[in-house]
Amino acid sequence: MTTASSTQRARTGRLTFFVALAVFAQESTWNLYDSQVPPLLREHLTSAALVGLLMGMDNVLGFFIQPWMGNRSDRTRTAWGRRIPYLVAGMPLAALLFVVIPHVAASLPLLILVMFGYALVANSFKPIAESLLPDFVPPERRSRANAVVKIAASLTVMVAALISLFLIDSHPKLSFAIPAVLMVVSLVVLAANVRDSRSPAYRAAVEEERGPDGTAATGPRVRDTVRDIVRDTDRSRLLVIVAILLFGGAWAASRALVTPYGMEVLGMSRGEAGGLTLPSGVAFIVAAYPVARLAERFGRLRLMTAGMTVFAAGMVLATVVRTPAGVVTGLCVASAGASAFLVNAVVVLWNLAPSDRVIGTYTGLYTVGWVGGGFLGPAVAGGLVDLTGWPLLLLHVAVIALLAVLAVARVSALQRRSSTGRAL
Repeated sequence: MTTASSTQRARTGRLTFFVALAVFAQESTWNLYDSQVPPLLREHLTSAALVGLLMGMDNVLGFFIQPWMGNRSDRTRTAWGRRIPYLVAGMPLAALLFVVIPHVAASLPLLILVMFGYALVANSFKPIAESLLPDFVPPERRSRANAVVKIAASLTVMVAALISLFLIDSHPKLSFAIPAVLMVVSLVVLAANVRDSRSPAYRAAVEEERGPDGTAATGPRVRDTVRDIVRDTDRSRLLVIVAILLFGGAWAASRALVTPYGMEVLGMSRGEAGGLTLPSGVAFIVAAYPVARLAERFGRLRLMTAGMTVFAAGMVLATVVRTPAGVVTGLCVASAGASAFLVNAVVVLWNLAPSDRVIGTYTGLYTVGWVGGGFLGPAVAGGLVDLTGWPLLLLHVAVIALLAVLAVARVSALQRRSSTGRAL
């Protein structure tokens, strides 16, 4: 191994750590928000539907804000680069709003106002932090770097659970302060060590924008990027987003509806049914990095196809072996397979981007597909359950996943005909 190669790998590892730290910090607040804000709303509201509507507000905001903010960062040029300034401005404000939540919980209007402010700010910088990774990491190594980031995000579920278990009842305000402090500390570490104006993607974008007369051109807007994707005769990028939407729907349905499935089909209590997915979270963490390495060796599209097929097989297994142990085993198999998609899908989208100038926009479009699937998937699967009954829920989830397999298989066919040489 050459000295230059060793240096590059060290830099990549260092940057991956900083991005994972930033994602870990912001996801810690999101997970505690999802688990502990609903009880605060329930103190004022008796309607579960209204509580769910208010808790879904962040997804609606993210659907519109994340692509726009990703594009804004793509078009920003400062001495610190195009991402860090937004993080320096947004993360402390989000941390402050998060800390305020339990202090205003006695007033429903104030609580909703602060919830809206937190969701607005936190959604604004979420795609920006994640876009730092492809700015620095070369295409061929992005899967393993993104696997580390996904593992960090998955660990936050455990952090939120520990805070809820040990602190929320006795120290509710301190419970909200801990993730907020983590966010600020991670920002300090990130800002002290990373200048994305030095990233290869930033320099390539600046060079690409420089015209023959030395003046700089403005980067494409969100609607320009979307129009380019929709009108492209290759259809690869559009199909990847469709696959993200479909598999995001299957994944969300397998998470959101498994508790009532356990109660209705397995005769479990609410608490017991709620714990069905815990072992599968561990399975995801264990599988994430190995599937990233395999994807870089054998091809991301191939691993995504195989992983989604394994996910569907896990759902079928859980349907056939209709016992708590069988369902847990099936969910573990499914989560391990899902990791191949979750680690590699956004990497494929980044690597299909025509220019480094639109990386942030593509990160936002990934979120649009994923959030859209998260909204539609449980609704579609729930509608099918209304027609066929709860015992077939996981089979319906498998069918949705197989539709995503077909979309990725089509992308694979298109790329085999292409001579672009992209790292897919």
